[in-house]
Amino acid sequence: MLHLLKTYTTESVTSGHPDKVCDQISDAILDACLEQDPRSRVAVETFGSHGTLMIGGEVTTNAKVDFAKIAANVYKSIGYTEKLKILNTVAKQSQNIAQGVDTGGAGDQGIMYGYATDETDEMLPLGVVLANKLARRLEKLRREKTLSWIKPDGKTQVTIKDGKVVTALCSTQHAKNVSQEQIRKDLIKHLFKPVLGDLKNIEILVNPTGKFEVGGFAADAGLTGRKIMVDTYGGLMPHGGGAFSGKDSTKVDRSAAYMCRFVAKNLVANGYGKKVLVSVAYAIGRVDPVMVEAFNDKGKDLSKIVHKHFNFRPQEIIKRLELRKPIFRETATYGHFGVEGRSWEKVIKI
Repeated sequence: MLHLLKTYTTESVTSGHPDKVCDQISDAILDACLEQDPRSRVAVETFGSHGTLMIGGEVTTNAKVDFAKIAANVYKSIGYTEKLKILNTVAKQSQNIAQGVDTGGAGDQGIMYGYATDETDEMLPLGVVLANKLARRLEKLRREKTLSWIKPDGKTQVTIKDGKVVTALCSTQHAKNVSQEQIRKDLIKHLFKPVLGDLKNIEILVNPTGKFEVGGFAADAGLTGRKIMVDTYGGLMPHGGGAFSGKDSTKVDRSAAYMCRFVAKNLVANGYGKKVLVSVAYAIGRVDPVMVEAFNDKGKDLSKIVHKHFNFRPQEIIKRLELRKPIFRETATYGHFGVEGRSWEKVIKI
């Protein structure tokens, strides 16, 4: 269960991937609300397809926010120039939900998971780290114009066998005036070698379908919350019932998943296991979780230690991890975990 696969594959995507564009728009709207009203409650979903973007969901906030303007600015900042028709259908949060959250209860039912492993400095599986590094560097090469032909949409993927990379893949949107041979040559030099080092025993795949000239919403639809494995542990660990982006921290889909990661990382850092999985479950409107469980790679139950040192009540999570700050747009790309400086990545003494 605890990432025991000898061979596995993980992926990542760039900020220009249609699903990630939607995640960033949803989280930018959340941040805008939190900047003006830190107690804002936000559940915003974004859907983009072929020239049209729809923003929906529920908010309870005193903030005055232009949803359409934020969406257009995010789209432009990523590097897209096409105009979007933007529809806004955001409504006020249901009072049936609000009545439970107002008393400090969970914003929804559900199960959340957190994982950590000592195999990398980031305390994440090697494949997750490398897929995200490749995607980050691909975007950096575009934004710094090292490779002027790179366009915003892109994907990366690595296959690990016995702890080593055996296959690495990049599919990237590109300008029309560049050949696939040149793309491959440039990416081997500027992307794969700097991230992976010696490529001698690694199969390198570049744009396997051939041309990738059309990307973003012009090529495909995008939707908030559709890249949850990229956001977390690459499919190597369970994921609960909900996504992260566009949700304020009263939504335990997000805050409790961050807390589970915080706890798992600190259990590993404090020597309670080489790999640790933490899980928690809630009932909507109820303050205390209905379940908190943790175990390590040896199968040892760490739940008593967790109960002793960590509080999973929603308001206590918000306080401990400082989740009322407008910090979420930045989390919407290249994984929510393993990034230094985020409160849920801090190591403490247990």
